Amino acid sequence: MVSKTMKLVNAQGLHMRPAQVFAAEMKNFECDVNLECNGKKANGKSLMMIMACAMKCGMEVNIQCDGPDEEAALAKAVELIESGFGED
Repeated sequence: MVSKTMKLVNAQGLHMRPAQVFAAEMKNFECDVNLECNGKKANGKSLMMIMACAMKCGMEVNIQCDGPDEEAALAKAVELIESGFGED
């Protein structure tokens, strides 16, 4: 298992559009992807579970990937969060 804690940088946090992008990208990986934020845990491949965590800008999120392609999945998750999902 690999993990990394990051701060959400996009102004609106993980609202519907970036959460959908994140879940869709994570579905391309075989490994399990989980997000932990504000005491809540979500399956990183589930739009609804990500939305239920109500992740806002500035919050810290711990990304955990476990499985055969865990390194690649974590790298993609980090890239998405660092990019702010293309939002200001």
